[in-house]
Amino acid sequence: MNHILPDDLLKQITDSDIDSLYVLPLSNLPLESPALKTAKLIKNVRLKCAVEVFCDAQTGSGQVDVESLPALLNWNTESIHPDLAILRRVSLLPSFDVFSLRISLREHGIEVKDWDSLRLSPEKSDQLSKYMRTCTRPLIKAIYADENYGDGSFDDLLNLFKNPNIDNAKKKLDDMSKSLGIDATEIPQFIENYGDTFLSISYFRHCFERLEPYLTECIQSLSKVRNHFQLKLDPNLMEICDSVEESINRITSSVAGSLETIDKRVAELWENTSSKEFKNVKTFIESYHISLGTALCCLTVKMNAFARICPRPSASGPFKIADFMVAEMIPGFDIIRGIDIRCRTSNTTFEKTKLI
Repeated sequence: MNHILPDDLLKQITDSDIDSLYVLPLSNLPLESPALKTAKLIKNVRLKCAVEVFCDAQTGSGQVDVESLPALLNWNTESIHPDLAILRRVSLLPSFDVFSLRISLREHGIEVKDWDSLRLSPEKSDQLSKYMRTCTRPLIKAIYADENYGDGSFDDLLNLFKNPNIDNAKKKLDDMSKSLGIDATEIPQFIENYGDTFLSISYFRHCFERLEPYLTECIQSLSKVRNHFQLKLDPNLMEICDSVEESINRITSSVAGSLETIDKRVAELWENTSSKEFKNVKTFIESYHISLGTALCCLTVKMNAFARICPRPSASGPFKIADFMVAEMIPGFDIIRGIDIRCRTSNTTFEKTKLI
């Protein structure tokens, strides 16, 4: 984590709503109340869900607790309003990234008007092109024996298979088509069907890497608290500082290890291609979505809060940082304790590793 921040400035991490880990537009949920159609469900700094009914630079964010909606919208309280029932379930979801949402919403029996809308924006997908190469480079190397072919986008990869320009590559593609049980001309479409799965890996890696300078700065800021002549005499505060640092280190280590495990599994895929193996890898990757999304959602919300109070190393003194750690960092931080990162093995059983 040796990132250098531009101008030593920590800016808040922002994405469009559909690309966010912690914002869920309510327009696609089967809600009846018109007032909720333009609202969003967001996770605040304590990782509690709230309905955001408006937000702009002038007036700030107008938020209301889910349980306060009946009074606000004049719902009949003699029975549970259908919208309240849905929002209660959705507010329990640990992450709002599109990949986790697809799994979680189905598990909770919540229908979405348009499942295709739960996709990253074209802008974000383009931004992830460089991360996609981690998934596609082993395939390029296996077919072309030269990973330099893999410097383009995912579409460029598909074009390489549609128009192979090396005789040896054509032979390897024929071998691959036999392993997959499809015609060689169908290989690009077959791989494209798994593009979204590879995109999910790229998305989580992107979210993780952009957090690194924030996490480093947050941990380093703890030294101001620990070294202050007065604050260091408070054993409870010192315990909180130790807990924050230990938790951040464990979470980041586990996420990094999980992404590395996924990379190895994808690399193995290109060495032993078969239709069954593709499905196994897809299931394997998806088994990580919720736990990775949970960890990264938690860290992103917390680091955004940290960036607000400490945009520069010299911006906040030890007392302000100490207050932040007690009032905003610790509350809700234990949500990711006990989350399992699941690893599907070759015999289709699950091994579980504690996230922290």
